[in-house]
Amino acid sequence: MADECFRHPRLAAILDQLDPDRSDLDVYVRMTDEFEARQVLDIGCGTGVFALLLADRGIEVVGVDPARASVDVARGKPGSERVRWICGDATTLPPLRADLATMTANVAQAIAGPQAWRKTLRGVYESLRPGGRLVFETRNPARRAWEEWNREASHTVTELPGVGAVESWVQLIEVSEPLVTFRWTYVFGADGQVLTSDSTLRFRGRREVEAELTAQGYVVEDVRDAPDRPGRELVFVARRP
Repeated sequence: MADECFRHPRLAAILDQLDPDRSDLDVYVRMTDEFEARQVLDIGCGTGVFALLLADRGIEVVGVDPARASVDVARGKPGSERVRWICGDATTLPPLRADLATMTANVAQAIAGPQAWRKTLRGVYESLRPGGRLVFETRNPARRAWEEWNREASHTVTELPGVGAVESWVQLIEVSEPLVTFRWTYVFGADGQVLTSDSTLRFRGRREVEAELTAQGYVVEDVRDAPDRPGRELVFVARRP
């Protein structure tokens, strides 16, 4: 199930404004060009930022996400008619022949259960054409990113048009490696409503990821560094033979 921040309509409607810098997607746009992909499956598409970037470039995109509220936001954006939106996950996809499948940002880590992860990888595999690739990122566990997740470092108050001030911060709830749980809190100044969203991420090491990809039939072509976050992210490129 998707986290509350993606499922709650009031939160889904403001996520893009709270996180406007999506330069992390630039590397995925470049890899779409590198692999000459014309059909892309965007897994965990959220509010559709990446899917719409690709659609603007004339690429055929299928965006899939389990959070109805986020998909509804995506469907309401200009140009959304050029994307095929699916409310669901990678384990129940219709027949596809994608050149490239992507899991950007926290998507891969948010699939925390081992069985769900295996089923996701297999579902993606079946949706790729032979020679098609899966690209995704995961935080390098050795960097222990969760040690920086606290209210002092994350607290912000953002003025949003038509919404008013929204105060937000993150706090660490539990670390039981490889699982890390944290909570985002949002306070709406207009009416004082307080909403929270708990998330659990799985921090997988390189060997674990490569072993599971191989077990599901992929060939691991490359493991790259995220250019905007050097040393912090592992970017996997896996191909369906």
